[in-house]
Amino acid sequence: MELPQNLDSKFRFILVAARRARQLQAGAKPLLQSPSKRPTRVAQQEVGAGLVPIEFVGLAAIEKGPKKKLAK
Repeated sequence: MELPQNLDSKFRFILVAARRARQLQAGAKPLLQSPSKRPTRVAQQEVGAGLVPIEFVGLAAIEKGPKKKLAK
């Protein structure tokens, strides 16, 4: 399987497809017609076709998030 142009690694492809498969299992409508009924396979096909929007969050955005105070 070839990686879509907008993904940089197989690991990221699997993460995006897994998240989309969870959405499909929860009742989301498929974005394409597929002979497969398995959510994981449909999600992989959607990601491969570039139909799933992907947002990259950098480490700086995570570090700027709300800080939680630890209770003593």
